[in-house]
Amino acid sequence: QLQLVESGGGLEQPGGSLRLSCAASGFTLNSYAIGWFRQAPGKEREGLSCISERAGTWYATSVKGRFTVSRDNAKNTVYLQMNGLKPEDTAVYYCAVGMRSYVQQVCVMTEVWYDYWGQGTQVTVSS
Repeated sequence: QLQLVESGGGLEQPGGSLRLSCAASGFTLNSYAIGWFRQAPGKEREGLSCISERAGTWYATSVKGRFTVSRDNAKNTVYLQMNGLKPEDTAVYYCAVGMRSYVQQVCVMTEVWYDYWGQGTQVTVSS
């Protein structure tokens, strides 16, 4: 059964760091594109970052320079290292896998291109 499980969320102070994990089961994660998204209360889901063997990595302007996506193939897990956290980073964070060729090639951050999603992990940035 194909599954994605996020972990690592929590409460952090402004300026702090968190590392989110996205553990995959039922498929080999590095064969596809993995995207990170977030959704804050009352807002639409926002694409943050993507990693793909073919496309490399991509970051939204809002997180570029602060967030870093990486992959551990041995653990079949993708990470999102979040540094310099801001209150506006507060949201539920999701990882998702894009299995179609197009998203693997260009890492497009549109939800419709992602086939399976994790359950999300809450990140709260507050003093």
